[in-house]
Amino acid sequence: MSKLLAQMEIDSALTALDGWSQEGINLVHDFKFQDFKAALAFINQVGELAEKADHHPDLTLHDYNRVRISLTSHSDGGITPNDTALAGEIDSLIGDHSK
Repeated sequence: MSKLLAQMEIDSALTALDGWSQEGINLVHDFKFQDFKAALAFINQVGELAEKADHHPDLTLHDYNRVRISLTSHSDGGITPNDTALAGEIDSLIGDHSK
């Protein structure tokens, strides 16, 4: 189990993350890609990061080129440093794919 972040810590993390927002106990980001192939490649890269971190986001591929990622630490009931760290790693992938 990890320590839940205080709201002030979440707000601070969100200022450092590109395009992420908070929805309840989740950090969320909606991405748009050039096409289905690019969106799918991005999801696969996120999957690799998630496996390495042993922290697994909810991923939704919709409208053929859009991906929604939702991060929360289910076992802790909210946002932890694991979520903000993985969001930062996901941000590092964006330059490779995002339109």
